Amino acid sequence: MTETRPQSQTQARSTGLHVVLGVVVVLVLGAATRFLEKNVPVWFEGDVAKAIEYPVYAIVLGLIGNAILTATGWRERLEGGFRTEFFIKTGLVLLGASINLKVIVTAAGPAVIQGILLISSVFLFTWWLAGRLGLDDKLRALLSAAVSICGVSAAIAAAGAVQARKEQLAYTASLVIAFALPSIFLVPWLASVFGLTDEVAGAWIGGNIDTTAAVTAAGALVGEDALAVASIVKVTQNALIGIVVIALTAWFAFRVERAPGARAPGIGEFWTRFPKFVLGFVAASVIATWYLGTVSGAEGKEVIAVANDLRVWFLILAFVSIGLEFRVSSLREAGWRPVAVFASAAVLNLVLALGLALLLFSGFTVE
Repeated sequence: MTETRPQSQTQARSTGLHVVLGVVVVLVLGAATRFLEKNVPVWFEGDVAKAIEYPVYAIVLGLIGNAILTATGWRERLEGGFRTEFFIKTGLVLLGASINLKVIVTAAGPAVIQGILLISSVFLFTWWLAGRLGLDDKLRALLSAAVSICGVSAAIAAAGAVQARKEQLAYTASLVIAFALPSIFLVPWLASVFGLTDEVAGAWIGGNIDTTAAVTAAGALVGEDALAVASIVKVTQNALIGIVVIALTAWFAFRVERAPGARAPGIGEFWTRFPKFVLGFVAASVIATWYLGTVSGAEGKEVIAVANDLRVWFLILAFVSIGLEFRVSSLREAGWRPVAVFASAAVLNLVLALGLALLLFSGFTVE
């Protein structure tokens, strides 16, 4: 016993040190992202250099860092410091400070309609197709939740609801990232080709791209108005995670697993799984709207500018972490069927989200 305790303490210190080093890696790559964002347009003339913004640099540097750490054997040791969820949720709470409450209120109505229709249609299609191809019910649940709601966060919540294996969650998360990364650049480009307004493009991005971080990156590439609408649409979808997860919990408890004496899900389950950062996003918007209404214009804008700068920093760290967390190996493990299911659902989501964005957000303006 006397030898075991010092050994466990040494392991804990080692793990803590690795987490700190992982955070340091993210911070260094984040600083490099900010450096490139400011200096590339100075070094190179032309519209291309000016059009490349921080999400591109952050993700590319994250992928490069991923390759280097994987090759040197340090990636798994440091992955505890790649806090994508914390960075993106903090960044989105700060994003609320830059969005007038009126925009949230006016956009919430169409966003809720869009979210319910998209989630219902895409989830049921994915569940059906995965069943037709003979996938395990727990993997079906993870894929359906991830592609229809918000990617990794929804997959994590669904995994807890259906008690999925860790390998299934890792596979689903990698699949989400593999599809989300090209969407960051593809959907804004298509929005430009189709001549969509920033607001419609933002609604399409928020309703279509799976991860919140990727939605924010794509929205930022289009513009501030697109980012505002995309964030509201995605936050609205995120808020529906709790409802979907409670439904999955009940379905697996009473129909799939049929465990004797299984506890019926209640309101506590909803609150436990509810994405509480949504409340922070709205609270930040309320506070900022009130603050700007009570102080002089210049002073208020300076304070909001500080919040916006912090928001950019946290989002940069989130995008860097996405690149660092990406895994290719887990995509090979489950074969072609989950990929086919996810790809088919992603195409359906792309088309439905565009149609609903045009229907519900044409004529909408961010003031």
